[in-house]
Amino acid sequence: MNRDSAQYDVLVVGGTGVDTVVRVDSLPVPLADSVQVGPIEEWPGHTGANVALGARALGLAVGLIDCIGDDWIGARVRELLAAGDVDFSPLISPAGTRRAVNLVDADGRRMSFYDARDPDDLRMPRDFYLPRLRRSRHVHLSIMNFARYLFDDIEELGVPVSVDLHDWDGLADHHREFALRADLVFLSAAGAGDHTPQLMRAILREGRASTVVATAGASGSTVLTRDGGATPHHIPAVAPPAPVVDTNGAGDAYVSGFLYGKLAGRGALECGRLGAIAGAHACTAPAATDPISLERLLAAHQIA
Repeated sequence: MNRDSAQYDVLVVGGTGVDTVVRVDSLPVPLADSVQVGPIEEWPGHTGANVALGARALGLAVGLIDCIGDDWIGARVRELLAAGDVDFSPLISPAGTRRAVNLVDADGRRMSFYDARDPDDLRMPRDFYLPRLRRSRHVHLSIMNFARYLFDDIEELGVPVSVDLHDWDGLADHHREFALRADLVFLSAAGAGDHTPQLMRAILREGRASTVVATAGASGSTVLTRDGGATPHHIPAVAPPAPVVDTNGAGDAYVSGFLYGKLAGRGALECGRLGAIAGAHACTAPAATDPISLERLLAAHQIA
């Protein structure tokens, strides 16, 4: 893809790094001086890379811009995105590439220790990101602090923007601007728990979003639209097509499937079903390393 003339279906901003995956029998891990585990693995990815790779596997033209380190971790990220045919344009950050240590139990559940490492004053130069925004049908912002400074230009250009708030509880200030300035908002019900429907309604009431989606793992997801009433619509979870290996990246895969549907002109509830299929598929491979193809997504959707 020629970067100077590329037209992106989706431009992903931020959210790359490397996970160190430690497999344990159960969570929480018992307090001990030493715990014997299986092979410890390093997997490049993180939320932005996972969304980009998932969307690309579904046939969308995808660009990704981020700040990474000139280090071996960043090299792993570059290799992953090149192999997945994502047009990756990184800036070098002196703080290095982000990392996380993820404990994963026998059922595929995880606990993540995230090393964000970006300094508060990290910014993307406007002359770097603006030409790419202009060539994009849709922008997906990871909730990196520097990404919030793109909102004004995104709004001025009129490009639709989505965000994933992950497990926001509705209180943490870091997430609030992302929640209220995006057109499409994803979040995990793990953060707000029983208050998730109220939080979804508040995002629609106070922000600019037309659609809010809350994922809840095996309990499915809920979709609330500005013109669809006050009660979120439930989307059942989809049974994974193979044994569950790892839930890392399942939410990112859901986002990719949903974005594919949205850009194809499908309704919000159908987009949610596509997201559920993609998320279930992601659980059958370690660290979301096998994003679902468009052919398999549509075949599974037809069966459902």
